[in-house]
Amino acid sequence: MTIAVFGSAFDPPHLGHVALVRAALEHFGFERLLVVPAGDPPHKDVATPAEIRVRLAELAFAGIPQVEISRLELAPDGPHYTIDTLHRLRERYNDLTLLVGADQFAGFLSWREPDRLLKLATLAVANRPGYPDEDLQRVLAALERPERVSFFQIPAHAVSSQEIRAHAHDGLPIDDLVPRPVATEIDRLGLYRD
Repeated sequence: MTIAVFGSAFDPPHLGHVALVRAALEHFGFERLLVVPAGDPPHKDVATPAEIRVRLAELAFAGIPQVEISRLELAPDGPHYTIDTLHRLRERYNDLTLLVGADQFAGFLSWREPDRLLKLATLAVANRPGYPDEDLQRVLAALERPERVSFFQIPAHAVSSQEIRAHAHDGLPIDDLVPRPVATEIDRLGLYRD
């Protein structure tokens, strides 16, 4: 059985994340999909504590039975890079597919050991309408194993976690950007207001 893996800071999880997961499940038919909130990502600052981001992810994906929220990256000793996470997961699962967005794939060559990563997992890239294909083809052409990369379409969602944090900070509504239970929890905890 192929296990799909979808990691992010989820600060906060939004409707684009949910749409990506639903599209991947529909396109590939995964029986199980691990959502992996980043613990202490080395490439970005995340102010919201990991346990809160895990709770938000649990709320965001609660209605999708194939999804399991993983706490793998919350361990104090890591893993902190995607390659480390996949190594740990390969101890339990033989067949992994890593889900990424097209914008992440455009920067894939700068990831830690991208060609080695493709030996541990296949890559499923979520492409949205209007994303420049030449960016994706450039990365694909530079990989040792481009056949380990596949693409699937997702609906366009003009939303980012940064935008949601800014809206919440300014007291603007976020109900049309995140799942309703996530909006309720953000409001209850007063997240992103400082």
